Amino acid sequence: MQEEDLKSIIRKCIKFGDFILTSGKRSSYYVDLKEIITKPKILKEISKRIVEICNPFDKIAGIELGSIPIAVALSMYTDKEFIIIRKERKEHGTRKLYEGRINKGDVFLIVDDVATTGGTLLRAANIVRNEGGIVNEAFVVVDREEGAEELLKKNGIVLKKLFSIRELL
Repeated sequence: MQEEDLKSIIRKCIKFGDFILTSGKRSSYYVDLKEIITKPKILKEISKRIVEICNPFDKIAGIELGSIPIAVALSMYTDKEFIIIRKERKEHGTRKLYEGRINKGDVFLIVDDVATTGGTLLRAANIVRNEGGIVNEAFVVVDREEGAEELLKKNGIVLKKLFSIRELL
């Protein structure tokens, strides 16, 4: 798939109106990748590009819900294990913040669909780090360019992206 074709597909996921984002910020547009991350051909292409863009990693961390299809597709593409970072701690059973295995020294790539301030990515990275995993990079399909790159950099994480919002609007 050509880059312009992928860009065109992602552009169609941008909705205009009045939205409240996960970060709590209000926005006149919303990048809704939920529809395209259900399509195997697109997930395969995103996975291919992640491998081209990012440094080597041992495992993948996906954040509930939007990035789970990306994490699964990347896992299948690379044959590497993934974990699921929960939005909130389970209140029953094991009460875990994540599902999967984190071994001390495992190098993780955190993946997500869209980044705004970077708070969700940093929270995921901290969960992995608190269990002994290493996080040096995070990947998003779209960076809204509203502080995520700077926040992550301050915390020792390089943000890699498929597209910045400037490339799409």
